[in-house]
Amino acid sequence: MNKRSMSVLLVATMTLFSGCDRSEQNPNVVMSEHQQDPIEELEMSSDVDHSKLNYKQTFYVPIYSDVYTDKDNRKVLLSATLSVRNTTLKKSLYVNKIDYYDTHGTLIRSYLNTPIELPAMATLNYIVEKEEDKGGSGANFIIEVEGIDETVKPVIEAVMIGNFSNKGFAFSTEGTPVVH
Repeated sequence: MNKRSMSVLLVATMTLFSGCDRSEQNPNVVMSEHQQDPIEELEMSSDVDHSKLNYKQTFYVPIYSDVYTDKDNRKVLLSATLSVRNTTLKKSLYVNKIDYYDTHGTLIRSYLNTPIELPAMATLNYIVEKEEDKGGSGANFIIEVEGIDETVKPVIEAVMIGNFSNKGFAFSTEGTPVVH
């Protein structure tokens, strides 16, 4: 093979592999069973009669998109996984809102276009990548849920992971009901 053919082959190979860069793909899609955004997969196609839903609660979930590590004020970016779990054996949980706010209380993103139905014993996990550093150390989610009655109370948590130098670490936070 001559130099020109080798160069063309090398460029074509690099172009092919550059399209396969998983870091540019949404991890929520890549990690899902059906290669679809888990929120979009659960979006409801029919309306729910909200008058029959007697439980409604809003939760505040702290998320740390970064933490400070030392006296030089260096920060480490963290990835976070938001987990909303329906703990009932037979009843659906309806999620009406998942909003992400930064340290200053500014809305960064609303994740839902329409409510989602979380079937009995199901879990919605959603990843906020560490490269998304707009949230800051005081980032948070506001999540609004509804259910048929008081027994449909979710467990809502977040797990953050990161690494500094040669050490990895992880910690979790719990959703707290918001008093209106």
